[in-house]
Amino acid sequence: MASTAAILISMVAVEDKGVILGPRDNGWESLAVSNPGVIRSDNVNWMFYRAVDCDNVSRIGWAKINGAEILERGSEPLMEPEHDFEFKGLEDPRVVEVEGKFYMFYAAYDGESARMAYAVSNELPVFKKMGVISAELTYNEAGYILGGQNLDEKYTNFAKFHIDNQGSQAKLWQKDAFLFPRKFNGKYLMIHRVLPGIQLLEFEDFSELTPDFWRKELEKLSENILLDPVYTWESNNIGGGCPPIETADGWLLIYHAVEFSGGINVYTAGVALADLDNPRKIIGRLKKPLFSPTQVFEKTGVVPFVVFPSGALVENDDLWVYYGAADKVIGAKKISISQLLKALKS
Repeated sequence: MASTAAILISMVAVEDKGVILGPRDNGWESLAVSNPGVIRSDNVNWMFYRAVDCDNVSRIGWAKINGAEILERGSEPLMEPEHDFEFKGLEDPRVVEVEGKFYMFYAAYDGESARMAYAVSNELPVFKKMGVISAELTYNEAGYILGGQNLDEKYTNFAKFHIDNQGSQAKLWQKDAFLFPRKFNGKYLMIHRVLPGIQLLEFEDFSELTPDFWRKELEKLSENILLDPVYTWESNNIGGGCPPIETADGWLLIYHAVEFSGGINVYTAGVALADLDNPRKIIGRLKKPLFSPTQVFEKTGVVPFVVFPSGALVENDDLWVYYGAADKVIGAKKISISQLLKALKS
């Protein structure tokens, strides 16, 4: 039963709608569902989510939704592992429409490295995989490049951590990628993540995203940081959450934040506001989490104390945020978007 209680954080009321989707015992989504992307097309609200089987292999499932109600749910996976680079699964889909085409970004996991991959669609829900668009550089290479810049030491510390734990040939982890829903000066603008922050990338065509291109981009990563961790509740790292939402006041950016506390990583949801014409300029940011793990289903599951926002829809003044809870189920929150923007502008 969904709770209708609203929690007031940073002058923003967050209404908890409870669990809206859970695992089911039919094999491919029997262990967990989480981290959904959502998009509206032709008056249909689509949800694409990570589904995990008992062998811990992830696939992409789909559903049609209305607020906190599931209208229809696919009985078979929409997308599943086919290639070596996604041997252990397809994770955390985000979907954006740009100029009439739908782009799904997901993390392709081979058991050792997480890479950015994408798929395209002209008509939902069918997507065509387009492959990996990650840097494909080792942490050794990336650490050397990042170490030569004026970056927070956490950037090189994360590189060292992966080298120490996975070896010098471990691939650079890149996740939490998605596009802005419109182009800027004829170019795509993409949010991606090199730990511990959130960065921006401009490009004209996906064919540009080669290892050489990425090497040059990493050499100027410090110039393209959108958000870095600032507050205690995001002190470990942050990452992209829901694709940007265009409002009259700016781009609403809902992200996830991680703090190492009490011996565990605690995931919360944060919010920032970027300038409408120049998204590189942050004009507002909440000093406290938008919401944190407070419900039982957010605190216990496959990974405890996790809320991971990854999809959002706007209906009049209602902002619906869909998120993975404890890497086990999918929950929903409802927020007044006008109230949230007022808090960000103040």
